[in-house]
Amino acid sequence: MENISPRIVIKDADPGFDLDLFCIPKHYAQDLEKVFIPHGLILDRIQRLAQDVMKEMGGHHIVALCVLKGGYKFFTDLLDCIKALNRNSDQSVPMIVDFIRLKSYCNDQSTGDVKVIGGDDLSTLTGKNVLIVEDIIDTGKTMQTLLSLIKQNNPRMVKVASLLLKRTPRSVGYRPDFVGFEIPDKFVVGYALDYNEYFRDLNHICVISETGKEKYKA
Repeated sequence: MENISPRIVIKDADPGFDLDLFCIPKHYAQDLEKVFIPHGLILDRIQRLAQDVMKEMGGHHIVALCVLKGGYKFFTDLLDCIKALNRNSDQSVPMIVDFIRLKSYCNDQSTGDVKVIGGDDLSTLTGKNVLIVEDIIDTGKTMQTLLSLIKQNNPRMVKVASLLLKRTPRSVGYRPDFVGFEIPDKFVVGYALDYNEYFRDLNHICVISETGKEKYKA
């Protein structure tokens, strides 16, 4: 039986929330369909994910590897929660951080051609507990490529925390160890997730409109 990590599942028919109910930057008002996951719910879910990470990985110091650019908000907020747990618990572990970029998107489609950019020498991960922090798992091909590179360097443990997991027929079946929300096959932006570099400055996770796709098309 497949081991499925706990997550909040947003169903295909979920209507989301009207934009008028939230503070949306005026420059994006016509570019979004709806608010999918409000900022407050994101932050609360991340607090729980931090507890789950520490329960499973807290026995040895952690190398937290942020997948840029979309993962930076999730990475920052998750590490803040882990640091708070370190301050207020007998279970306290040192953490070091690194950053890597993976490029696989053109407009709203995953190309399947994964490019790895940046990051320190991965040989430094040998014998370490590695926590990869990603914004979204779509097809899963990108993460499988990164995992294969990291595992060549014999880390002690590798776990993946992804804020979002998309249900899509294009999936190769990969499932991360820690998941915030499972979402339908829609292109979402906000909370540092982008469409051609736009919408990173949006707090909520929203569904982009066709108008927005056309407006910011590469």
